[in-house]
Amino acid sequence: MAWATLISMPTTFPSPRRRPPPQPIKHRHFIATLAAAGTEEKPAQPTPVNCRPAVILPGLGNNSSDYQKLQVTLKEYGVPTVVAKVSRVDWLRNAAGLLDPNYWRGTLRPRPVLDWYLKRVDEAVQEARILAEGQSLSLIGHSAGGWLARLYMEEFGLSNISLLLTLGTPHLPPPKGLPGVIDQTRGLLDYVDRYCAKAIYTPDLKYVCGQADVWGDGVVPESSAHLEGALNITLDGIYHSPVGSDDTLRPWYGSPAIVETWIHHLLS
Repeated sequence: MAWATLISMPTTFPSPRRRPPPQPIKHRHFIATLAAAGTEEKPAQPTPVNCRPAVILPGLGNNSSDYQKLQVTLKEYGVPTVVAKVSRVDWLRNAAGLLDPNYWRGTLRPRPVLDWYLKRVDEAVQEARILAEGQSLSLIGHSAGGWLARLYMEEFGLSNISLLLTLGTPHLPPPKGLPGVIDQTRGLLDYVDRYCAKAIYTPDLKYVCGQADVWGDGVVPESSAHLEGALNITLDGIYHSPVGSDDTLRPWYGSPAIVETWIHHLLS
């Protein structure tokens, strides 16, 4: 099985938490308004309609082109999409974190190590805003792209975003103090869990998390992919990545038959 997560934002916000001041980054342009969206779940069929655009955030090690088939599928439902421009080589930029002592202590912070990715997301959001023509946007984060979307929203503001849909995202840091358990993010997930806004599901902003069954999707365990406060969805027989997937024998979260199970969240 597999998991998906919907994250909603409330109309009233909790008291701000203390967090390290963000470092400056270019291209911070956003509209801090939220559009209400219904919660009724209806079966969807590929019929072109004018829906709010979606921005796809690639997962760790993935290339933007890995999501071309998903773009085509979403277009059939009338959802225009923009994929953040990321290549496999780009991920080598994260090696800069090796020079930070916090990496070796397991207390690495996302910035400036991940500024390159946040900038690519912001560029995609600005492009999607042109397509939106005043509508709100959806973010679709695959794998690490899901928690990176949460980081983007925390650092750049809501940016007219009304839905965050995460697909097979490891939202929670691994437990500490257990023998043999290593945080491969070297503290990044712990930072997101502590300092980014908690998931909620309201008419104004929705968090939806999707993931495979109890055994996970072969990469991310289900317990890590679900977020308290979000709408958590468990899907059956899902492969984690578009790379190596097969729409018939080995479908992933973005395969047409699987998209049909969560597309209504983007259409509402």
